[in-house]
Amino acid sequence: MQHHAYGKLAMAICGLRLPVRVMRSAAGYYLGTQSDLGPVSRESVEYWPTEAQAASALSKGEWSQRHDA
Repeated sequence: MQHHAYGKLAMAICGLRLPVRVMRSAAGYYLGTQSDLGPVSRESVEYWPTEAQAASALSKGEWSQRHDA
């Protein structure tokens, strides 16, 4: 499992090199990217019920990279 410090989909979709971070949506917490204008990409396949669980997955590299937008 290879993970990137920067969003693979954000680069592919928008050409933006943005760091992967914990984000929140109605479905839960996920790993994604954000620009000054708002969310850009959801990088993780998974959603987590808590911010702490998502942050732990990010720090440990225990998440799956999405390959499609």
